[in-house]
Amino acid sequence: MAQKNDKSNKYTYRVTWSNDDSEYVGLCTEFPSLSWLAATPEAALKGVCKLVDEVVGDMVRNGEAVPEPLATKHFSGKFMVRVPPELHRELAIQAADAGVSLNRIASAKLSH
Repeated sequence: MAQKNDKSNKYTYRVTWSNDDSEYVGLCTEFPSLSWLAATPEAALKGVCKLVDEVVGDMVRNGEAVPEPLATKHFSGKFMVRVPPELHRELAIQAADAGVSLNRIASAKLSH
């Protein structure tokens, strides 16, 4: 049981206002189908945390794979992005003009 709670506490939670429901909604990034509506942000967060904890417990009991929290997941720092050839050429020219790598240009643009 401690493992389930430990993992649930490391998930990515957020609270936002729902105009449609006129309430706060608690969300969990790793479980996009789950949400919790409440009158206050604190209650929405508490509700979605409890809901995720219950779902994780059910998944563990049923032998299902439980999503890994993004906070503990290892990211390599590499991913492939497909762009139109014209943009690829434009970025390569910008990189050459600046005397840096195409990767450096792309990284700088993504970080803004």
